[in-house]
Amino acid sequence: MNLTTHWAGLLAVALFIGAYVLVILEENIHLRKSKPVIVAAGFIWMLVAIAYAMNGDTSSAEELVRHNLLEFAELFLFLLAAMTFINTMEERGVFDVLRAWLVSQGFSLRKIFWITGSIAFLMSPVADNLATALLMAAVIISVGGSNHRFVALASINIVVAANAGGAFSPFGDITTLMVWQKGYIPFSGFFALLVPSIVNWLVTAGILSFALPSGKPDPVQEEAHLKHGAWMVVVLFIVTIAMAVSVHNYLHLPPVMGMMTGLGFLKLFGYYLKRRQHESVPQGPREDSALGSEAIHTGGNVNTVVPYDIYASLQKAEWDTLMFFYGVILSVGGLGAFGYLALGSELLYNGLGPTTSNILVGLISAVVDNIPVMFAVLAMAPDMSQGQWLLVTLTAGVGGSMLSIGSAAGVAVMGQARGIYTFFVHLKWTWAIALGYVASIAVHFWINSAAF
Repeated sequence: MNLTTHWAGLLAVALFIGAYVLVILEENIHLRKSKPVIVAAGFIWMLVAIAYAMNGDTSSAEELVRHNLLEFAELFLFLLAAMTFINTMEERGVFDVLRAWLVSQGFSLRKIFWITGSIAFLMSPVADNLATALLMAAVIISVGGSNHRFVALASINIVVAANAGGAFSPFGDITTLMVWQKGYIPFSGFFALLVPSIVNWLVTAGILSFALPSGKPDPVQEEAHLKHGAWMVVVLFIVTIAMAVSVHNYLHLPPVMGMMTGLGFLKLFGYYLKRRQHESVPQGPREDSALGSEAIHTGGNVNTVVPYDIYASLQKAEWDTLMFFYGVILSVGGLGAFGYLALGSELLYNGLGPTTSNILVGLISAVVDNIPVMFAVLAMAPDMSQGQWLLVTLTAGVGGSMLSIGSAAGVAVMGQARGIYTFFVHLKWTWAIALGYVASIAVHFWINSAAF
């Protein structure tokens, strides 16, 4: 139905805008971003049901909302499995070892800037840009200390690198994951964006590097050790990703089936770690990372033994982010039920053409966040070539870097480096990020011209 001028439709738009204003102001008002969009989603679908009923249709609203819930469920379970693997690797000390090595090497600030940016770019295609940004921000803050200028510039570099690295992998960003799950681009097709993504990061990083302070950070000695089973968790994560790709490409099942099966393997391995610890405790509990547990000592006596628990890794998932996706997907789906997405598709893709529209998508994603923007594009389902689908994947992924609120990575780093890396600090360098954005689009048209 076209209910774009109906009072319920206009009220739904107002609700969505109001909720998103609160999301943008999250850093100022300290209201978690999931709360307003979840409330907005509920009221928007109530308005959809009322509007459809007033037009004599009492069944379509339920069918439409179930369709949106299925899309969210696939995304939710996929991300929950991925986040659990990342949290388990963190608990086993994989990232602590990397962080300790970087902090203790005595590199210059300029070298640390390029090393952390490179790691963020290479890690985000596998670990996703949100987890990567959080981990690398911890390194930057440890190394930079009171050197706020370095922390701020390195934080911008990490956000840009993580978003650029995530753009050429189905696992690197929520937007690329959604495009892959919809089947518009095959798994291997995303790698065509590798060179444009590298250009996007290098142009911006090169400009930022000229503003870096000179010298070295204060030396910090930090030790970290891998716990038992750390490398096995890494292997299981790689196997899980391979399963997700295989079941989608060869069995034509949703990728989430492979991810959840891999999560089952991880839970079984967690059972082994727990049994190993249980069998070792009778000989005298002690602090020993090889046992998969931590013993807390006070005055030479063991007070508590904390067992390994896979559900602790599940609990540490970014639940606010996952619930935010629920609110966004349901809200945008509700606006689509009123006919706004069809109207947007007509104005953009039929009016301006796919190239202009896809470039605008990247600019809009810097303000609105790339996830609802990409979900809206997928709901519009414009008829485009693979080159254009790659273009909108690239622009939605890297366009969010232009503002700190434009991507989950930027919002996460603002929370990590609170008061140092801020919206306005990032805004000062938006022009440099925009140059990288334009350069990456130009390179995409140059090297992927055959796909258009």
